[in-house]
Amino acid sequence: MAKKNFHDGPSQRQLRVGETIRRALSEILMRGEVHDPDLNRLSITVGEVRTSPDLRIATVYVLPLGGQGKDVVIKLLARNEYELKRMISKKLGLKHTPEMRFRLDETFDQMDATRRMFSDAKVQRDLAADDEAQE
Repeated sequence: MAKKNFHDGPSQRQLRVGETIRRALSEILMRGEVHDPDLNRLSITVGEVRTSPDLRIATVYVLPLGGQGKDVVIKLLARNEYELKRMISKKLGLKHTPEMRFRLDETFDQMDATRRMFSDAKVQRDLAADDEAQE
């Protein structure tokens, strides 16, 4: 088997395990199954889960509803990582459940910034000029 290059992107197995964990974690958080009232009070979106090539680490990208209390969400999830990991392991029947690292999902902020950039009058003029040049 050929050695996998870092730039090849995640394997099908990494993608499958990451998506399976994302769904299970979303369901656990949505149902308020964690024994932490502070965490259960929040509505959290799990945008993506990326796993390391050896599947030992899962980086979980989350965002609280409305984007409020981002730092608190990360701390609460980290505080409950052991219980979340146990619940995911039980739910999915994984032989080894990866260690979870929680990060803020900043894709929504990036999309907003991109939208603002494209709505800028100068950018609109440049795009129109490019369209005319191509015709």
